[in-house]
Amino acid sequence: MEFRSKVDNFFVVVISITLFIIMAVLLIPLILDNDKTLVDVIIVLSLCFLSIAFILWTSFSIKYIFNPDTLLVKGGLFKTCIPYEDITKLTETTEIFTGYRVLASKDSLEIFYKKGILGSVKISPTDKKRFVSELKKRCPNL
Repeated sequence: MEFRSKVDNFFVVVISITLFIIMAVLLIPLILDNDKTLVDVIIVLSLCFLSIAFILWTSFSIKYIFNPDTLLVKGGLFKTCIPYEDITKLTETTEIFTGYRVLASKDSLEIFYKKGILGSVKISPTDKKRFVSELKKRCPNL
């Protein structure tokens, strides 16, 4: 079973501002440089494109997948497998600027587990009630 991440307007605004800043930082010096070469233009445009593509891919491909023994939290290149027996607590949270988070909305859940580096992960499934119900079925310690 797979759940996509909920995306709210706040998150879209933050990502848009981030992308604008990246483009400004990379492209304004290029535009103002009178001594630029074709190689300079190719390198800067490649960096700009790759940075934007990576951020968009990581931000908007977030999934939460229920495997037989683990919950897979995936966003772009970043993946975390959490064994169900390691999950100890589930709480609702709106604090999305701290800790390990793989989410795209302020309306989120925090999953606490035993063997994590930070001890918890914040997620924002589109259908929270169904997600929680499915997680409770699979987690003996929740």
